[in-house]
Amino acid sequence: MRDNVQLEDGDMARNTRKVDKLSPPTRKREARVLKPDMHLSKFIRTHHDEIISAFEKFARTLMPAGSNMSPSQLRDHAEELLTAIVVDMGTSQTPAEESEKARGLGIEQKMMASGKLHADARLGHGFTLSKLVAEFRALRASVLQLYEKSGETDLTAVRRFNESIDEALTASVTRHETQTNLYRDQFVGILAHDLRNPLSAIKMGATVLTLTAENDPRQARVSSNILKSAGRMGRMIEDVLDFTRERLGGAIPLKRQRMDLEQLCREAILEAKAAHENVVLNFECTGELTGEWDRDRLAQVLSNLLGNAIQHGNGKAASLMARGQSENVWVAVHNAGRPIPSQKIGSIFEPLFSQPTEEANARNSIGLGLFIARAIVTGHGGQIDVASSVESGTTFTVRLPRFERG
Repeated sequence: MRDNVQLEDGDMARNTRKVDKLSPPTRKREARVLKPDMHLSKFIRTHHDEIISAFEKFARTLMPAGSNMSPSQLRDHAEELLTAIVVDMGTSQTPAEESEKARGLGIEQKMMASGKLHADARLGHGFTLSKLVAEFRALRASVLQLYEKSGETDLTAVRRFNESIDEALTASVTRHETQTNLYRDQFVGILAHDLRNPLSAIKMGATVLTLTAENDPRQARVSSNILKSAGRMGRMIEDVLDFTRERLGGAIPLKRQRMDLEQLCREAILEAKAAHENVVLNFECTGELTGEWDRDRLAQVLSNLLGNAIQHGNGKAASLMARGQSENVWVAVHNAGRPIPSQKIGSIFEPLFSQPTEEANARNSIGLGLFIARAIVTGHGGQIDVASSVESGTTFTVRLPRFERG
C-alpha cells in the first residue's frame, strides 16, 4: 500500500475489497484512513478526576427534589461516557465514515450503549429530559474548558470529541423519550382500566333510580342523564384502553364469528338516531354482507364513523352505505359538512387529531375514534380511507375481507 495508508489489521481485508473496485485516483483518496486523535484522548485520561469533579458539582445542582443519588451514582455514568469517548476518538476512520459520523449517521455501538445506560439511570432518579441534556452540556464544557486552558488548539481533536459526545447524547435523548412515553402509556392504561369499576357502580345506581322513578319525572330525567353521561364516559375509557394497547405494541384483540353486517349497520343507525334525534341518517345496502368479523369491534367502528359524520355534518343528512363483493365488503359513511383541510387529511387517523366542528360543545370524545377505527379495520386485514372536498363532502370508506387470510 502506498500513500502511507494506515489500516487496522481487522480492517485490511474489508478496505482492500472496497478499494479494488475504484479507479486509481479515487483508490488513493478513499483508502486513506484518518489518524485517530491521541493528544486530546490522553489529555482526558490525564485530567480524568478534574473533569469528573467539575461534572459532578454541576450535576448535583440538577438533582430532583428528594433524590437520594450518591456521589458515586452521579460520577459512574459520566466516567463510563468519558471512557467510551476516549475509545471512540482513538478509532481510525475512513473519509466516508468521518462524513457519515459528522452528519449523525455513524453507527457507534459503544457510544449508543453508553448514552442509553445513562438515560436509564437518570430516568430512574427522576431526571427530566432538559436536565439530562444539561448534564451532557456540563460534561462537554468540563472537557473543553480545561483543554482550552492547557493552550492546545487541535480543532480536529475537538471535532472528534464533539461528534462522539453528540452520538451518546442523541442515543440518551431518544432512550429517555421512548421510556417516558412507555411509562406514560402504561399509567394511562392502568388508570383507564381501574376507572371502569367505579363507573359500573354509577351506571348500576342510575339504572335503579330509573326503574323506581315512574311517578317522579324529575328523578327519571336526572337518572336518564346520568346513564347517558356514564355511557359516554365508558366509551371514552374503552377508547383510551384501545389506544394504550396499540401504543404499547399490542394488537387490538378480535373475536371473529359468522355475522351479518347489514343487521349491525341497522343497529348502528338506530343507536345514532337515538342520540341525535334531529339528524337525518340514511342507510343503503346491496349484495351479500355476511362474513367472519368481530361484531363488537365493527360496531365500534360504525359508531365512531357515524358519530364523526354527525359531529362534522353541520346538521345535514349523513349516510351509511354497505356493498358486498366477491371477497370483500365495502362500507362508506358520508357527511356534507365542512371538508377536511387538505393539509390535515394525511393526519386524520392520528391520535388526538383535532378537526373544527360545526356544533358548539359537540365533543363527546377525546380524539381517538378514527385512530381506533383504523386499528380495528387493519386488524381485520382491511383498509380505511377518506376523501373530502367542498363539492362532494367527506366520505370514509372501509374495505373488509370476508374471512381471515392466513
